[in-house]
Amino acid sequence: MTMANNKTLCFKCNKNKITYPCEGCSQKFCLMDLTEHRQILNNELHHITNEYNEFKERINEQKQNPHNHSLIKKINEWEINSIEIIQQKAQEYRQMLIKSSQTCLNDIEMKFKDLNEHIKQIHSENEFNEINLNYLRKQLMKITEELNNPSNISFQQNSQPFINDISIILSRKPTFNKWKQNAITVAAGNGEGQQLNQLNRPTGIFIDQNKNIFIADFYNHRIVEWKHNEKKGQIIADRNGQENQINHPIDMIVDQQNRSIIIADCGNRRVIQWLNQNQQILIDNIDCGRLAIDKNGLLYVSDSKKNEVRRWKIGEYNNEGIVVAGGNGRGNQLNQLSFPTFMFVDEDQSVYISDRDNHRIMKWRKGAKEGRIVAGGNDRGRNLNQLSEPQGIVVDHLGQIYVADFFNHRIMRWCEGKEEGEIVVGGNGQGNQSNQLNGPVGLSFDEEGNLYVADHRNHRIQKFEIIL
Repeated sequence: MTMANNKTLCFKCNKNKITYPCEGCSQKFCLMDLTEHRQILNNELHHITNEYNEFKERINEQKQNPHNHSLIKKINEWEINSIEIIQQKAQEYRQMLIKSSQTCLNDIEMKFKDLNEHIKQIHSENEFNEINLNYLRKQLMKITEELNNPSNISFQQNSQPFINDISIILSRKPTFNKWKQNAITVAAGNGEGQQLNQLNRPTGIFIDQNKNIFIADFYNHRIVEWKHNEKKGQIIADRNGQENQINHPIDMIVDQQNRSIIIADCGNRRVIQWLNQNQQILIDNIDCGRLAIDKNGLLYVSDSKKNEVRRWKIGEYNNEGIVVAGGNGRGNQLNQLSFPTFMFVDEDQSVYISDRDNHRIMKWRKGAKEGRIVAGGNDRGRNLNQLSEPQGIVVDHLGQIYVADFFNHRIMRWCEGKEEGEIVVGGNGQGNQSNQLNGPVGLSFDEEGNLYVADHRNHRIQKFEIIL
């Protein structure tokens, strides 16, 4: 909260005083009423904290006493009213239900722990408002509903000649999204060039909440923003006639709130931040391949020469960072990488890496000494169990891995643990038709689930609309 210079009406006492705005409710208060307002917020935070503690007790109770589940009681009633020949089947159902409910509780408990850490952070920083509190309450209501009404378990009774048999029905597998196979060109597509309606080998892309597209225009040495439905883009950052500015930008991270952009300035071997036409060097002397950021704002950079991924804390870019993947020389062992490019960091801070020259996607859990192959890894090729120099990567909330399969000119979807992937779009040979790609690199989704691809060698951005 910041002090206003002029006297205005206080929202509480309705008197003309020096007031202070509250960012949460967007009202202005005098000093006395502001103190009271903050106390009300403190009381509400305390109340929410108590609700979280009660919720934690419920989770612990259900974990310690899984046989108290309401569906278990129905199974016991069915067993009593039946004969001995069905007791073995009843026991099998118990085990199935306990395992499923424990899995459900573990998932809810993980969500609860994340929210609990959020509350601790608010307590420690003492910076919160109505927006924060509303978020906490909504999240609590959401996981409470999951606990009260688990969607993955139901009860079904079937009629039989002598007994009433029962079944445990677990939730169906999620329906996988599909996209139209003919794309719409939403940026450029007017051949290779440096005009505002052209691109030259686009690489990284980012789609904001308004469907505006930010593009790392690699050979034009610039970052371009392409407004939704516009015929040409506008330059956000470029060389501006100076050789010491952007040189072959290969990836970027866009902060939609302050309009700042963190850029992998590949040609200058550094990572820079661009804000209001001014640049600041964050990390120097690094062969930056691509960038990623996690939910805590930690920055990840892949180094294509050292074959590693490093992580930095906000504002601590003057040190060497921490190696979180690779760093054991170039190779194809599980603790090695070979020319890492794009990355994706999930909620658990596991890092998914496009291990380009090993033609595979690696997953490194937080703190792990080696990774695990989750896609490809069967040499270079075009079969469904192979990749060819993978690039862009996105992992959705179901753990499905989407990969830009560069030399196979297709986008693949890989479910972790499966031996083969499936073609999502492309895969119709190298070309520039609406159902073809030519060296896809960057990969992104908008909030509706539409798929965007940086069609590198066709110098365009393609949008594949989701089929609802």
